[in-house]
Amino acid sequence: MKVILRSDVDNLGRAGDIKQVAAGYARNFLIPRKMAQLATPEAIQWYEKGAEKRAKLREKAASKAQETAGKLAGVHLSFSRQAGGEGKLFGSVGKSDIADSLKASGFTIDKKAIVMAAAIKEVGEHEIELKLAPEVSAKIKVSVVARA
Repeated sequence: MKVILRSDVDNLGRAGDIKQVAAGYARNFLIPRKMAQLATPEAIQWYEKGAEKRAKLREKAASKAQETAGKLAGVHLSFSRQAGGEGKLFGSVGKSDIADSLKASGFTIDKKAIVMAAAIKEVGEHEIELKLAPEVSAKIKVSVVARA
């Protein structure tokens, strides 16, 4: 089934791309979430008219993300959590904790942009990746110390 992506979809494409996907994926996931629409001739024609405008917006967003990545290069976040004797945390430091700490530092980063396999559950230094745009990412340092 051919669809036109309305927004960027990881591992599939960017907004405005016409993609061939499985019918179930389109009907059950992409279309209900307004991430895509059926690629009818009228819809294709309509999307082609706005291609230049989308390219300019994408370029502007990428330059803004690049600027933010430059500012984030020196950011170091610190968290104090209760921990056991072996350095294992009783709780964890997750995406929302990092997003809140970044917001307190003056950066408005969506927690969906924070790339973590799992929440941090150990004391120590950790490096976290922030995916600001499809081609722009930044790394920040996060240190977790044990609280008495």
